Amino acid sequence: MTLLDNFNLLLNSCTSAYSQARIGVKVKELAKGILNCYGRHTVTGMLTACGKQFVDWSATYRMFSQNRVNVDEMFRTIVNNVVDCQSDHPYIVAHMDDTLIRKTGKKIPGASWKRDPLGPPFQTNFVWGQRYIGVSLALAPAVTNCQSRAIPVDFFHSPTPVKPKKNATDTDIKHFREAQKKQKLSVQGAHRIAELREKLNDSSAKEKQLIISVDGSYTNDAVLKKLPERTTLVGRIRKDAKLFALPTQTENKGRKKVYGDQLPTPEQIRQDEKIEWISVTSWAAGKSHQFNVKIIKDVKWKSAGQKSTLQVVVIRPLGYRLNGKSRMLYRQPAYLICTDNNLPIENLLQTYLWRWEIEVNLRDEKTILGCGKAQVRNENSVINLPAFTTAIYSMIHLAAYNSNLTREKNVLPKAKWDSVPKQSRLSTTEIINLYRCELWAKQNDKDFNDFVSKQHESQSRRNEKNSMNTAMFYVRK
Repeated sequence: MTLLDNFNLLLNSCTSAYSQARIGVKVKELAKGILNCYGRHTVTGMLTACGKQFVDWSATYRMFSQNRVNVDEMFRTIVNNVVDCQSDHPYIVAHMDDTLIRKTGKKIPGASWKRDPLGPPFQTNFVWGQRYIGVSLALAPAVTNCQSRAIPVDFFHSPTPVKPKKNATDTDIKHFREAQKKQKLSVQGAHRIAELREKLNDSSAKEKQLIISVDGSYTNDAVLKKLPERTTLVGRIRKDAKLFALPTQTENKGRKKVYGDQLPTPEQIRQDEKIEWISVTSWAAGKSHQFNVKIIKDVKWKSAGQKSTLQVVVIRPLGYRLNGKSRMLYRQPAYLICTDNNLPIENLLQTYLWRWEIEVNLRDEKTILGCGKAQVRNENSVINLPAFTTAIYSMIHLAAYNSNLTREKNVLPKAKWDSVPKQSRLSTTEIINLYRCELWAKQNDKDFNDFVSKQHESQSRRNEKNSMNTAMFYVRK
């Protein structure tokens, strides 16, 4: 099956997400518009890209403002497909991170002043935007030492509560404080992990272990103490975190000890020459690397709770050169904890290294598919539209995976200046360009695959054989 066929098959499998059959037709049209849109990804831009610019547009807005599309059910279908693709894997790997979508309107629900993550470290900048939490599942041919593709399965709007005015009553301030605790980023992250575990319980991965990798903002007591069953967390911790050994059993009367003697901090463990470095092979940055790590097991940490026994991993920084003649530079060391004391180091390290894929997801969703660019002010639309765009992004990547696309076949030829290695995976832009080629070839009843040979037949540069049709398939954003 082609990429177009697999993509339509995924859309057809989401019938439970549509309130009516005609809503399913509109969803397919809008999905086509999202992938075909060359300009700004507003709702009208999507409608124009699918040829609906001369019909009533209000029904498309109501589709999201009145919750006629259950995006959560679409994500549930995506979860089931990812799980089926990895039925032979012993566990499921997931990643979680938050992102900021910049806005300009001051009356958009959930928009507020946020710290700019792209600002310089020496100056705190603020931007007006909305905060979302994204969760992705890793789709890989093996459990370690291979390349992975992250498939988004959740995109949750997580705003901060509105601060009360100066003349607010004590009751209003009390409600604001309670809302602050509930809408805290780490608390919302714990809810998203529980939601993902529930979706996995409803699939064929009910008995499989879920391993989720996070950054330091989610490695705290709000998340660690509320992990659901069959869920393991791998996250970064501070280099000066206070760690403790297991308590020793004594015959003294009184309450039993929960924590033993204090252990060295992660930074002290890295500097301790008595602890040997272990070499581990894992995939990162397009190839296999040899990482040197130190492992300390049977560790207690107060933020993880009294019942959790952790293992701490210290990763030595990798050396790299900017070019062949430059001096050796080093990255920063990493300090990880894992709530599963028996998880093999190969799987633990590879799980965390795959976490970079969610950063790629968030970048592509915002820059290529225009996630969050739609100009809507309805509260339901603010929640549903970015999540819907993320679901379409997941489906096009799942369709590419099911189509077994490679650079040697089934894809558009590379441009003359493109030096991407043949063994590298296809980018999001290349997959979307291939989708457009198949869609327009089917609708126009024309084969576009011969434009390269026509160009080579021309002996003179004055006789250009390629038409403008070929330029439409090489759009880069």
